[in-house]
Amino acid sequence: MPELPEVETIASGVHQRVHGQRIVRVWTSGKPQTFKTPEDEIATALTGARILSVRRVGKTIVMTVARGKTSVELLIHLGMTGRLLVSAPEVPRAVHTHAVLTLDDGREIRFVDPRRFGRLSLQPQNEFYAGPGHEPLTISLDEFVALFHPRHTAIKAALLNQSLLHGIGNIYADESLFRAAIRPTRQAARLTRAELARLRTALVEVLRHAIELGGSSVSDYVDADGARGFFQLEHRVYQRTGQPCLVCGTPIQKITLAGRSTHFCPVCQK
Repeated sequence: MPELPEVETIASGVHQRVHGQRIVRVWTSGKPQTFKTPEDEIATALTGARILSVRRVGKTIVMTVARGKTSVELLIHLGMTGRLLVSAPEVPRAVHTHAVLTLDDGREIRFVDPRRFGRLSLQPQNEFYAGPGHEPLTISLDEFVALFHPRHTAIKAALLNQSLLHGIGNIYADESLFRAAIRPTRQAARLTRAELARLRTALVEVLRHAIELGGSSVSDYVDADGARGFFQLEHRVYQRTGQPCLVCGTPIQKITLAGRSTHFCPVCQK
Protein backbone atom coordinates (compact mmCIF):
# COMPACT_ATOMS: atom_id res chain seq x y z
CA MET A 1 0.00 0.00 0.00
CA PRO A 2 1.41 3.44 -0.87
CA GLU A 3 2.54 5.28 2.25
CA LEU A 4 3.18 8.95 3.00
CA PRO A 5 6.15 9.51 0.63
CA GLU A 6 4.45 7.76 -2.28
CA VAL A 7 1.16 9.61 -1.77
CA GLU A 8 3.03 12.91 -1.35
CA THR A 9 4.91 12.29 -4.60
CA ILE A 10 1.71 11.52 -6.50
CA ALA A 11 -0.27 14.42 -5.04
CA SER A 12 2.52 16.91 -5.70
CA GLY A 13 3.01 15.62 -9.24
CA VAL A 14 -0.69 15.79 -10.07
CA HIS A 15 -0.97 19.29 -8.56
CA GLN A 16 1.92 20.60 -10.66
CA ARG A 17 0.33 19.25 -13.83
CA VAL A 18 -3.37 20.09 -13.40
CA HIS A 19 -4.04 22.87 -10.91
CA GLY A 20 -6.00 25.66 -12.55
CA GLN A 21 -7.54 23.30 -15.11
CA ARG A 22 -11.30 22.90 -15.43
CA ILE A 23 -12.92 19.46 -15.42
CA VAL A 24 -15.20 19.23 -18.47
CA ARG A 25 -16.29 15.60 -18.23
CA VAL A 26 -16.34 12.79 -15.67
CA TRP A 27 -16.48 9.08 -16.49
CA THR A 28 -16.76 6.33 -13.90
CA SER A 29 -16.65 2.55 -14.26
CA GLY A 30 -19.76 1.56 -12.33
CA LYS A 31 -17.81 -0.62 -9.87
CA PRO A 32 -19.62 0.22 -6.61
CA GLN A 33 -16.89 -0.79 -4.16
CA THR A 34 -14.63 1.89 -5.63
CA PHE A 35 -17.01 4.73 -4.71
CA LYS A 36 -17.96 5.69 -1.16
CA THR A 37 -20.02 8.53 -2.66
CA PRO A 38 -22.50 7.67 -5.44
CA GLU A 39 -20.93 8.10 -8.86
CA ASP A 40 -23.58 10.52 -10.11
CA GLU A 41 -22.93 12.79 -7.13
CA ILE A 42 -19.20 12.76 -7.86
CA ALA A 43 -19.82 13.56 -11.54
CA THR A 44 -22.23 16.40 -10.70
CA ALA A 45 -19.87 17.95 -8.16
CA LEU A 46 -16.79 17.82 -10.39
CA THR A 47 -18.10 18.56 -13.90
CA GLY A 48 -17.43 22.20 -14.75
CA ALA A 49 -15.38 22.79 -11.59
CA ARG A 50 -11.86 24.20 -11.58
CA ILE A 51 -9.06 22.36 -9.78
CA LEU A 52 -7.62 24.59 -7.07
CA SER A 53 -5.15 22.18 -5.53
CA VAL A 54 -4.13 18.57 -5.06
CA ARG A 55 -2.51 17.76 -1.72
CA ARG A 56 -1.77 14.86 0.60
CA VAL A 57 -3.35 14.31 4.01
CA GLY A 58 -1.97 11.14 5.59
CA LYS A 59 -2.37 8.44 2.95
CA THR A 60 -5.23 10.29 1.22
CA ILE A 61 -4.98 12.49 -1.88
CA VAL A 62 -7.29 15.51 -1.58
CA MET A 63 -8.33 17.32 -4.75
CA THR A 64 -10.01 20.66 -4.02
CA VAL A 65 -12.23 22.00 -6.80
CA ALA A 66 -14.48 25.04 -6.99
CA ARG A 67 -17.37 26.30 -9.03
CA GLY A 68 -18.07 29.93 -8.19
CA LYS A 69 -17.93 30.33 -4.40
CA THR A 70 -18.69 26.67 -3.74
CA SER A 71 -15.78 24.33 -3.13
CA VAL A 72 -15.71 20.59 -2.65
CA GLU A 73 -12.96 18.06 -1.97
CA LEU A 74 -12.55 14.75 -3.77
CA LEU A 75 -10.84 12.26 -1.47
CA ILE A 76 -8.77 9.61 -3.24
CA HIS A 77 -7.43 6.66 -1.26
CA LEU A 78 -5.17 4.44 -3.33
CA GLY A 79 -5.69 1.24 -1.33
CA MET A 80 -3.21 -1.51 -2.23
CA THR A 81 -2.79 -1.03 -5.98
CA GLY A 82 -4.35 2.33 -6.86
CA ARG A 83 -2.70 4.77 -9.26
CA LEU A 84 -3.54 8.38 -10.11
CA LEU A 85 -2.13 9.28 -13.51
CA VAL A 86 -2.19 12.36 -15.72
CA SER A 87 -2.35 11.12 -19.30
CA ALA A 88 -2.73 12.41 -22.84
CA PRO A 89 -6.06 11.28 -24.35
CA GLU A 90 -4.33 9.16 -27.01
CA VAL A 91 -2.62 6.98 -24.37
CA PRO A 92 -4.66 3.75 -24.09
CA ARG A 93 -6.57 3.43 -20.84
CA ALA A 94 -5.54 0.62 -18.51
CA VAL A 95 -8.01 -2.23 -18.13
CA HIS A 96 -8.73 -1.42 -14.49
CA THR A 97 -9.44 2.29 -14.93
CA HIS A 98 -12.37 3.28 -12.69
CA ALA A 99 -12.56 7.07 -13.08
CA VAL A 100 -11.47 9.57 -15.70
CA LEU A 101 -11.60 13.35 -15.27
CA THR A 102 -11.23 15.04 -18.66
CA LEU A 103 -9.63 18.49 -18.45
CA ASP A 104 -10.26 21.50 -20.67
CA ASP A 105 -6.87 21.05 -22.35
CA GLY A 106 -7.79 17.48 -23.34
CA ARG A 107 -5.62 15.64 -20.82
CA GLU A 108 -7.12 13.10 -18.45
CA ILE A 109 -6.70 12.36 -14.76
CA ARG A 110 -7.16 8.59 -14.45
CA PHE A 111 -7.76 6.53 -11.34
CA VAL A 112 -6.57 2.96 -11.95
CA ASP A 113 -6.97 0.21 -9.36
CA PRO A 114 -6.73 -3.49 -10.31
CA ARG A 115 -7.68 -4.87 -6.87
CA ARG A 116 -10.33 -2.20 -6.14
CA PHE A 117 -9.30 -1.57 -2.52
CA GLY A 118 -9.00 2.15 -3.30
CA ARG A 119 -11.86 4.54 -2.66
CA LEU A 120 -13.20 7.81 -4.11
CA SER A 121 -15.50 10.00 -2.05
CA LEU A 122 -16.61 13.60 -1.62
CA GLN A 123 -15.99 15.67 1.47
CA PRO A 124 -19.02 17.87 2.38
CA GLN A 125 -19.01 21.27 0.72
CA ASN A 126 -16.74 23.89 2.24
CA GLU A 127 -15.36 21.41 4.82
CA PHE A 128 -11.60 20.95 5.09
CA TYR A 129 -10.34 17.35 5.30
CA ALA A 130 -7.75 17.05 8.07
CA GLY A 131 -7.28 13.29 8.29
CA PRO A 132 -7.47 10.94 11.28
CA GLY A 133 -4.19 11.68 13.11
CA HIS A 134 -1.19 13.98 13.48
CA GLU A 135 1.02 14.89 10.52
CA PRO A 136 4.41 13.12 10.96
CA LEU A 137 6.44 15.78 9.14
CA THR A 138 5.31 18.65 11.35
CA ILE A 139 4.53 17.14 14.77
CA SER A 140 6.55 18.71 17.58
CA LEU A 141 8.67 16.68 19.98
CA ASP A 142 6.35 17.41 22.92
CA GLU A 143 3.35 16.27 20.87
CA PHE A 144 5.21 13.16 19.71
CA VAL A 145 6.16 12.18 23.26
CA ALA A 146 2.63 12.82 24.54
CA LEU A 147 1.24 10.69 21.72
CA PHE A 148 3.30 7.58 22.43
CA HIS A 149 4.11 7.63 26.15
CA PRO A 150 0.63 6.41 27.22
CA ARG A 151 0.64 3.49 24.72
CA HIS A 152 1.15 0.02 26.16
CA THR A 153 1.52 -1.56 22.74
CA ALA A 154 4.64 -2.32 20.72
CA ILE A 155 6.11 0.85 19.22
CA LYS A 156 5.83 -0.64 15.71
CA ALA A 157 2.08 -1.19 16.20
CA ALA A 158 1.70 2.34 17.60
CA LEU A 159 3.46 3.83 14.58
CA LEU A 160 1.00 2.04 12.28
CA ASN A 161 -2.02 3.43 14.18
CA GLN A 162 -3.41 6.01 11.75
CA SER A 163 -5.38 7.76 14.50
CA LEU A 164 -2.04 8.70 16.10
CA LEU A 165 0.22 9.52 13.13
CA HIS A 166 -1.38 9.32 9.72
CA GLY A 167 0.55 8.18 6.68
CA ILE A 168 3.03 5.78 8.27
CA GLY A 169 2.98 2.18 7.04
CA ASN A 170 5.16 -0.90 7.19
CA ILE A 171 8.11 0.35 5.15
CA TYR A 172 8.76 3.61 6.95
CA ALA A 173 7.99 2.27 10.42
CA ASP A 174 10.65 -0.45 9.95
CA GLU A 175 13.18 1.91 8.39
CA SER A 176 12.72 4.62 11.03
CA LEU A 177 12.97 2.19 13.95
CA PHE A 178 16.21 0.81 12.53
CA ARG A 179 17.73 4.26 12.13
CA ALA A 180 16.65 5.14 15.67
CA ALA A 181 18.17 1.85 16.99
CA ILE A 182 14.86 0.86 18.63
CA ARG A 183 13.54 -2.69 18.50
CA PRO A 184 10.00 -2.77 17.04
CA THR A 185 8.70 -4.96 19.87
CA ARG A 186 9.56 -2.41 22.58
CA GLN A 187 6.52 -1.14 24.45
CA ALA A 188 5.91 2.48 23.48
CA ALA A 189 5.25 3.52 27.09
CA ARG A 190 8.69 2.23 28.15
CA LEU A 191 10.63 4.35 25.67
CA THR A 192 12.47 7.29 27.19
CA ARG A 193 12.01 10.84 25.98
CA ALA A 194 15.49 10.64 24.42
CA GLU A 195 14.55 7.49 22.52
CA LEU A 196 11.30 9.02 21.29
CA ALA A 197 13.20 12.14 20.23
CA ARG A 198 15.59 9.91 18.28
CA LEU A 199 12.67 8.10 16.67
CA ARG A 200 10.94 11.33 15.67
CA THR A 201 14.15 12.63 14.07
CA ALA A 202 14.70 9.36 12.21
CA LEU A 203 11.09 9.26 11.02
CA VAL A 204 11.20 12.78 9.60
CA GLU A 205 14.58 12.17 7.93
CA VAL A 206 13.44 8.90 6.36
CA LEU A 207 10.17 10.37 5.09
CA ARG A 208 11.83 13.45 3.60
CA HIS A 209 14.56 11.40 1.93
CA ALA A 210 11.96 9.03 0.51
CA ILE A 211 9.96 11.96 -0.88
CA GLU A 212 13.14 13.32 -2.52
CA LEU A 213 13.64 9.93 -4.22
CA GLY A 214 10.04 9.64 -5.37
CA GLY A 215 8.97 6.98 -2.85
CA SER A 216 9.54 3.23 -2.71
CA SER A 217 8.47 1.06 -5.65
CA VAL A 218 8.32 -2.40 -4.07
CA SER A 219 5.04 -3.43 -5.72
CA ASP A 220 2.63 -1.49 -7.95
CA TYR A 221 3.50 2.09 -7.00
CA VAL A 222 4.28 4.65 -9.72
CA ASP A 223 4.03 8.44 -9.72
CA ALA A 224 1.67 10.67 -11.71
CA ASP A 225 3.67 10.03 -14.90
CA GLY A 226 3.86 6.28 -14.37
CA ALA A 227 7.51 6.37 -13.22
CA ARG A 228 8.86 4.25 -10.37
CA GLY A 229 10.46 5.64 -7.21
CA PHE A 230 14.00 4.92 -5.98
CA PHE A 231 13.90 4.85 -2.16
CA GLN A 232 13.70 1.03 -2.19
CA LEU A 233 17.41 1.18 -3.05
CA GLU A 234 17.95 2.86 0.34
CA HIS A 235 16.11 0.29 2.46
CA ARG A 236 18.26 -0.96 5.32
CA VAL A 237 15.91 -3.57 6.80
CA TYR A 238 12.58 -3.70 4.96
CA GLN A 239 12.33 -6.90 2.87
CA ARG A 240 16.02 -7.69 3.58
CA THR A 241 15.30 -10.84 5.63
CA GLY A 242 18.44 -12.94 6.04
CA GLN A 243 20.70 -10.38 4.42
CA PRO A 244 23.54 -8.86 6.48
CA CYS A 245 22.83 -5.69 8.43
CA LEU A 246 24.51 -2.79 6.67
CA VAL A 247 25.92 -1.63 10.02
CA CYS A 248 26.98 -4.78 11.93
CA GLY A 249 26.62 -7.65 9.45
CA THR A 250 24.08 -9.62 11.51
CA PRO A 251 21.34 -11.22 9.37
CA ILE A 252 18.15 -9.14 9.30
CA GLN A 253 15.24 -10.89 11.02
CA LYS A 254 11.55 -10.89 10.15
CA ILE A 255 8.71 -11.42 12.61
CA THR A 256 4.97 -10.80 12.50
CA LEU A 257 3.86 -7.93 14.72
CA ALA A 258 0.35 -6.49 14.83
CA GLY A 259 -0.44 -8.70 11.86
CA ARG A 260 2.30 -7.15 9.75
CA SER A 261 5.70 -8.41 8.64
CA THR A 262 8.37 -6.57 10.60
CA HIS A 263 12.06 -6.39 9.74
CA PHE A 264 14.85 -5.46 12.17
CA CYS A 265 18.45 -6.04 13.20
CA PRO A 266 18.63 -7.99 16.48
CA VAL A 267 22.00 -6.42 17.36
CA CYS A 268 21.63 -2.77 16.33
CA GLN A 269 18.08 -2.36 17.62
CA LYS A 270 17.69 -2.60 21.40
